[in-house]
Amino acid sequence: MKDWTAKRERYLRESVPTRLGELAANLARIRSFSNNDLNRDAVAHLIEESKFFIEWTAIDAGIDIAAELVELQVQLARWQLTWSNIWADDAQRTKVAQQAKVWSERTLEMSGLLSEPVTSASQS
Repeated sequence: MKDWTAKRERYLRESVPTRLGELAANLARIRSFSNNDLNRDAVAHLIEESKFFIEWTAIDAGIDIAAELVELQVQLARWQLTWSNIWADDAQRTKVAQQAKVWSERTLEMSGLLSEPVTSASQS
């Protein structure tokens, strides 16, 4: 079992939008990594890590975002329960990849990171 303490401390130093961005990136990796049979353990780890990211973020997020994160966490837990079967079935794995993409996009939207203005380091 992995010790998540250091990762948690680092993660909690970030703002909620940045945390949601990291969660969205994990979900995008789940989608991407699911295309390769050799990535079973990597995807399983990303699912586990994403559940922790949700736990560590939901408490600091608004109620609406927290509710959506809980829904996502339940979905991730369901995948974990049948992970061997999902990974062995191409159709199920494709479905998980598609759902992960949708959740990634939704989580990134919730983060607000895409709507923040872009600033240049040279601007004062």
